[in-house]
This record gives sequence, structure tokens and C-alpha cells, in this order.
Amino acid sequence: MTRNIADIRRDYEGGRLDTTATPDAPMPLFEEWLALALDTEGDDGNAMTLATVDSQGLPHARIVLLKGIDDKGLCFYTNYHSHKGSELANVPHAALVFWWPKLDRQVRIEGPVSQVSPEESDQYFTSRPRGSQLGAWIATQSVEIPDREWLEERQNRFEQAYDGQPVMRPANWGGYRVIPEMIEFWQGQPSRLHDRVRYSLRDGQWSKVRLAP
Repeated sequence: MTRNIADIRRDYEGGRLDTTATPDAPMPLFEEWLALALDTEGDDGNAMTLATVDSQGLPHARIVLLKGIDDKGLCFYTNYHSHKGSELANVPHAALVFWWPKLDRQVRIEGPVSQVSPEESDQYFTSRPRGSQLGAWIATQSVEIPDREWLEERQNRFEQAYDGQPVMRPANWGGYRVIPEMIEFWQGQPSRLHDRVRYSLRDGQWSKVRLAP
């Protein structure tokens, strides 16, 4: 390692964030921040860390892509038999983190998780590029495989099987919806005196507080 990571410094110069200037519910603010992030961060604006826990309570995190927002929550899609799918089957609760470095902004979201309807999964699956559709059949996500050639062999097999016909969605592939119960907005500020506003859902009503950096 050529650099001492303890010496790495970064200044933050974001706009101010205060409870008096934010809406009563968090989703309008989140959608506003996300829209700006998609303009400034490029194709990574919808990337988010998804954290789950396994049956022993051990945490696991990975990057996934946000693929839908509605009045119920935030949606992403994956193989239901993957590690995260197995973890969500045992503990249907997750945490999300969005990090937008060009904006000096972070958003944390926590809440229960449920599978979206088969119709929603079908609708999204048909919108994917054909290569991505075939990829859902080719790779049983997270299982141990011998080598790259194993993938390429399966790719050839499924390309031939679906030659000239539409690719159907595998039954074990689909969407999850994270239903927010907590959303925290973080706006970087100079001298590490960052602005933090946290929304919490209780009995169907959102409340918000300002937190120390």
C-alpha cells in the first residue's frame, strides 16, 4: 500500500439541511435527491448497499440497483435462491444505503421486506435486455461453480433453447420491496459538522428529528 489511509482527508461543502426546510414525509425529499443524483452521478445514481442478516444474526451487505419506487416502497430484483434471498426469507427486514459523493449526500433506509407480485416481476423482466433475461436462467446466483467455462457452456445452451422465442421469467427470480420505516438524510458539511435529519414511522405517521453529526 503506497498511501497511508489514515492521512486521507476530504472536505464536504453541501447545502444546508434542516428539519424546518424538509417535508412532513420523507419520500418526496428522497425522490428529489434521487432525481438529482441520477443527473450528477450518472448510471450509478440508483446503486445502493443492501444489508441483510442470516439465520444466526450475522450481517451481510452488497451493492444492488434500485429499480422502482411506488407508494409502498423501494424495489430491487434478484434470484430468490441467492444468499440475500435466503436471508430475507428467514429475516424479512433490510437496510439500504445510498451514497452520492458528487452531492456529498447519503440516505439510509430501514424496514421490512416482501416479495413483489408475480405480475410486477413479469413486467420488469420483460423490460430487461435479452442478455440479462437469459442471465437469470444461466446463473443460479451465489452457488459455487467450477470455472468461467461452466457459465459459457450454460449460456450457449440457453441461447439455443430460447432461439427465436421470448425468454420467460424463471419462477425463482423476481422483485423485493423494502417498506421504509426509517429514512435518514445526511448532507455533508465543512469541519465534519454534517446535517442529519431522520424520519421514523410510528402508527402510520411520520415524525422527524435532527441528529448530531
